[in-house]
Amino acid sequence: MTTPRPPRKALRRAARAAAEDSGGALPRWRLLELGFDHAAIQREVDAERWQTLGTHTVVLHTGPVGIEARRHAAVWEVAVDVALVDGTSALQAAGLTGWSDDEIHVSVPRNARCPKVDGVHIHRVARRPLEAAGTTLPRTTVEVAALRAAAWVRTDRQAALVLCLVVQQRLTTGPRLQQAFRTVRNRGRRPLVRQLLRDISDGAQSLGELDFAQLCRRYGLPEPERQVVRRTSRGRIYLDVRWPGSRLVVEIDGAGHRVGLAVTDDNLRQNDVALGRDTVLRIDLVGLRIHERMFMEQVARGLALPLAA
Repeated sequence: MTTPRPPRKALRRAARAAAEDSGGALPRWRLLELGFDHAAIQREVDAERWQTLGTHTVVLHTGPVGIEARRHAAVWEVAVDVALVDGTSALQAAGLTGWSDDEIHVSVPRNARCPKVDGVHIHRVARRPLEAAGTTLPRTTVEVAALRAAAWVRTDRQAALVLCLVVQQRLTTGPRLQQAFRTVRNRGRRPLVRQLLRDISDGAQSLGELDFAQLCRRYGLPEPERQVVRRTSRGRIYLDVRWPGSRLVVEIDGAGHRVGLAVTDDNLRQNDVALGRDTVLRIDLVGLRIHERMFMEQVARGLALPLAA
């Protein structure tokens, strides 16, 4: 004697409850586990109560499909238990704001066989232990996702932005990114990413005044004095670099200059120097990595000197 199937309304309620954590979508295999058969699923679609999204995904409504459902569908359509939402898509799922991307990024092991899926960018990677975040949405950890995103985005500027954002928004820390960098082996931009992580973490000698002096020599500019002492209305202050016989000052800002009241302190300091009729140029380390020549052109203009080609 066969077990009677639950009433359709009860099945629909169970399906909706099961889909709450996946944006109102479920894979077909999950619907089968709940008690639907293939014909019952098709009837819901034909009655325009549900809609399909790809081959394996069913959305339990007919309205616009949200980003959460699309992320889950990307995993189900590419390869369940194999694909992980990764890169900027994983970061957005973890709470990243200020970033937009029309594609869903997923990663799979390099030897995995999987179909192409519309709207999904599949990246083949060397999968590392413990890189899955263990969340309802199968995705990589913030550290792994950020490092891969920095390698996958189109420009160096975007790479710097995504690494800065995850630290500024407290999704992770610079030291944790540096630790993950030792094991996440990305081919793209590895030297740049290594230096950006040092800058973001404010690591020892990340750039420093000594390195800036070397940069000046490379561009044919005179070497500045470093840690120049000035007395102002607020007492003794130290200027990062200043040129003898010039009124140009350059302040080199690391990650610490964005924490707490550091910005206020920097503003008071700069105002005191400016009131003494010096010109202050502010250069942030991350910006210098991706716009080096533009910053050095400004230094040359401040010194009224030509820049070496």
